[in-house]
Amino acid sequence: MQWTIRAILLGSTLVAGQVSAQPQPEGFLCCNMRSDGSWISDINYAQRGKTIIPVGTPVKVTGYGRHRVYLLVAGGKQALGNDYSRDLEMDAFVTRYVVKKDPRLQIATFPAKIREAITSAKLTTGMTREQVTMSVGMPVSSENPKLDANIWRFWREGDAEFQVVFDESGRVSEIATDPPTRSLVVLP
Repeated sequence: MQWTIRAILLGSTLVAGQVSAQPQPEGFLCCNMRSDGSWISDINYAQRGKTIIPVGTPVKVTGYGRHRVYLLVAGGKQALGNDYSRDLEMDAFVTRYVVKKDPRLQIATFPAKIREAITSAKLTTGMTREQVTMSVGMPVSSENPKLDANIWRFWREGDAEFQVVFDESGRVSEIATDPPTRSLVVLP
């Protein structure tokens, strides 16, 4: 009984009588993510009061809770909520957002327009799937179960949906949305 309570309090799991801690990786944020100062949702809505934590920001996993991962992000505490990707195991969820290699090194090699799109958290045609995720975040698995699909669905906020259409070479050929959302998510 005492070990079970301790395992729960430490964010660990009890396996065959042993305590096994979940991984607490250090790395970099995979993509631009929006935060209200303490909470980052995997849907990545751009609601009022949220600021962007830039792709490549150093992060460290410090623990786990129910459908959330606790992080140190640029010296501050944040919780990353698994709000729309609950079909993923927490280890898989974490590795989507905390990557080992600093994406900023790769971003520096991209063409100027792609770098500008990523820096401004917007999209442009010609981007790869990886560049799309760096810019606007990972597509939530509840709506995008296959990352090799030709269309990814995202939401800017509420019902402001936009769809990213990939061509046969895996590059963005179209961003389908209504005109007001288009002005917010597409780099002119």
